[in-house]
Amino acid sequence: MSDNQLRLVWVYPDLLSTYGDQGNALVVERRARQRGLDVARLDVRSDQPIPTSGDIYLIGGGEDRPQRLAAERLRRDGHLYQAVQNGAIVFSVCAGYQILGHEFVNDLGQREPGLGLLDVVSVRGEGERCVGDVLADIDPRLGLPPLTGFENHQGVTHLGPTARPFAQVRIGRGNGTGDGTEGAYNDTVFGTYMHGPVLARNPQIADLLLKLALDVNALPPIDDRWYEALRNERIAAAQQPA
Repeated sequence: MSDNQLRLVWVYPDLLSTYGDQGNALVVERRARQRGLDVARLDVRSDQPIPTSGDIYLIGGGEDRPQRLAAERLRRDGHLYQAVQNGAIVFSVCAGYQILGHEFVNDLGQREPGLGLLDVVSVRGEGERCVGDVLADIDPRLGLPPLTGFENHQGVTHLGPTARPFAQVRIGRGNGTGDGTEGAYNDTVFGTYMHGPVLARNPQIADLLLKLALDVNALPPIDDRWYEALRNERIAAAQQPA
């Protein structure tokens, strides 16, 4: 951590915060404070420089034009890449996930360079839009329970050899490639198509980010009854016949 204080950075809320994704920052902040951690949360707008001293960076989803603007500004700024080189943790959703890859297709129908923090490439799907509840099994190496979330995207994301699938889909489309994968991650950078907000539906992922930032294997327990009720409700809804 930075100076004995957990620094949580919410990246570009003015461009990338659709479907309540800013709730992810609220969940991480609350779960840290419930454990007595000193947390400094910084919401960085797109006209401000990204700090390089953060511990956890969160990036949400956005429509096509804001996604392109965010990618342009993040490339020009260069500080998020430097933060990862410094050991920071990054968790990204939907448009943010695509931005962290090598490239995606922008609102002008052109290939837009990403940040190259994840070994993925995103293209625009030709079939139906991926919309609906998702239930998936997270990579067992991460030691997390099943993933629940809501997807709404036209993108198809292909993983390169150094990216691991974040989860394998039971219900839903995930990366849209037809191979059942959802999201991608490496040691410190995570991407998913899941909204919800995803960390409210999956608080154990928020705890994983905290453990990685703190470099610990476990956190003190807290009351998870509300979160578990939400999880169970959404998992049950995903399993209902269409």
